[in-house]
Amino acid sequence: MSNTQHVRASFDEACGRYLRPRSIDTIQVNIGAACNLACRHCHVQSSPRRTESMSWETMQSVLDAATKLKARCLDITGGAPELHPGLRGLVAEARARRLRVMLRTNLTILLQPEHADLPAFFADNEVHLIASLPCYSIKNVEVQRGAGVFGDSIDALRVLNGYGYGKEATLPLDLVYNPAGMSLPPPEATLEQDYRRELSTRFGVEFSHLYVMANMPIGRFARDLERDGDLESYIDKLRAGFNPATVDALMCRSQLHVGWDGQLSDCDFNFVLGLSVDRSAPQHIRDVNALALHERRIRTGDHCFGCTAGQGSSCAGALT
Repeated sequence: MSNTQHVRASFDEACGRYLRPRSIDTIQVNIGAACNLACRHCHVQSSPRRTESMSWETMQSVLDAATKLKARCLDITGGAPELHPGLRGLVAEARARRLRVMLRTNLTILLQPEHADLPAFFADNEVHLIASLPCYSIKNVEVQRGAGVFGDSIDALRVLNGYGYGKEATLPLDLVYNPAGMSLPPPEATLEQDYRRELSTRFGVEFSHLYVMANMPIGRFARDLERDGDLESYIDKLRAGFNPATVDALMCRSQLHVGWDGQLSDCDFNFVLGLSVDRSAPQHIRDVNALALHERRIRTGDHCFGCTAGQGSSCAGALT
């Protein structure tokens, strides 16, 4: 091999070991791909045209698995999970089983008349809301998410504030930032101060915390990068930013992901890529086996460098 040739280490090689779960505290469930938006950075490639949807039978299997695994949190995502007709039943049943419930929302869906009851429903059930707002400026948001989305998001945040979200300790309202392009997110604490100042001063909006997330090189974002000839350079940038201090806190090490078809994956990103959990473990939520899932080897790929670059990235924000 010549000195000019470059061999890229795999993610497992960068970590120095195969990764395994530390616990399964959270079950993240993607209940459907349908969404009222079609955002450029969406790794699920959700849109109004998508029809994939989780059955109620699979939702029941998710709840039963949470009991068997002694999970403490149900993290509901999509698509826009509000579009699923079984959402209210899933939340109510999860709360009856004393699970903490988190739901990821694009905010704008809450303004549609058929979903106008959801803010009150979420508040009554103390659902922890995690809302996508990739910037506090109109231009940056609408480049990613479409015309009119910023104003609707602010209106929805005001509605949620009216129910106590972002104000009361039992009603957390966290926002999620992601960069517009190939850059890595800035320091989370600093950006949170900027968000808090701008949203409060300009719009009178309050929130609990800000999460920063790197754009993953999959889905629509990967397609745009590939079209522009930037995909490999972006992955190299993530690889160069590998921070070993993030590895212990990776979300795949404390959660199990369930796709709308019941398929088990280590994370939502793996699910989108068609990477189910290791074959040593059950592949479907109805067949859950606690020991096998706790001892499984986590499947990885180049996209995993998106979670370990810089300060790290997860569905709960920075890792360091």
